[in-house]
Amino acid sequence: MHTRSLGRTGLQLPILGFGASSLGQEFRRITLEDALRSVRVALECGLNFIDTSPFYGRGMSEVLLGMALRDVPRDQYLLCTKLGRYDLTHFDFSARRVAESVDVSLHRMGVDHVDIMLCHDIEFVPMQQIVDETLPALRRAQQAGKVRFIGFSGYPQKIFRFICDQTDVDCVLSYHQHTLQNTRFSEETVPYLAAKGVGAMNAGPFSARLLTHAPLPAWLKEPETVKAAARRAAALCAERGVDIAKVALQFSLEHTGIATTIAGSANPENIRRWAQWAAEPPDLELRARVLEIFREVHNLGHAEGLPENN
Repeated sequence: MHTRSLGRTGLQLPILGFGASSLGQEFRRITLEDALRSVRVALECGLNFIDTSPFYGRGMSEVLLGMALRDVPRDQYLLCTKLGRYDLTHFDFSARRVAESVDVSLHRMGVDHVDIMLCHDIEFVPMQQIVDETLPALRRAQQAGKVRFIGFSGYPQKIFRFICDQTDVDCVLSYHQHTLQNTRFSEETVPYLAAKGVGAMNAGPFSARLLTHAPLPAWLKEPETVKAAARRAAALCAERGVDIAKVALQFSLEHTGIATTIAGSANPENIRRWAQWAAEPPDLELRARVLEIFREVHNLGHAEGLPENN
């Protein structure tokens, strides 16, 4: 698996990272064996950067990761988790909860440090608190050796400038906005981050199944015009005998200004397939036709979090 540098951190991340949200049964029921084998297969395939959160399965993802990684040498993987979001509507970015959350996550995963700790989905709260209280508390955890690098994650592009114009962070994570259909993160934000030396990470190359053959989840917020274009694009790929997910993943992995793209599954065969796709050359002619289908809905998305943060 090829790697790229994450900003000025010195970390070399695989261009394809493993997202552990599925281990928390966020999308479907899974077995313990599926969860453990998915992590093992991810590591075997070179997806040795693992991203999780206490929000995923309300702690379940971190617990299962701790089980899966128990006998894996700590220098064989890089680990990212988050804090601040603990349920669909439960957010707590207070300094006291930061300290507690770091310690609880370390305990669940059975490690003495994480490589990256992110403030999770900050657009759902008044963001000045992140600058004034949350990130300073995270820096204290960093100084204590519990966290190597810190940052934040979210959906609206506004959040990245709001925070980074006021304070220093090591890295950020955006999701669903460096895909075949939406490239706002790579167009609007990645050059800004690069100028500041802030590492850029991308998640959700399949945009919550939008860019797959799977049925769309009921909670998907994208406009109907976007969903219709995605169905046309998937059909075009199918006519060529290609899974649109392959086109989508290869597109997201190519941007050299983005250190890693995180994709998650509790299906080991999906993970093996993704690693294989990452090593194959893309069909640029098919990609061009897919991008043409998305041209009229390019960068259309939805609001997330508080209105003032969008």
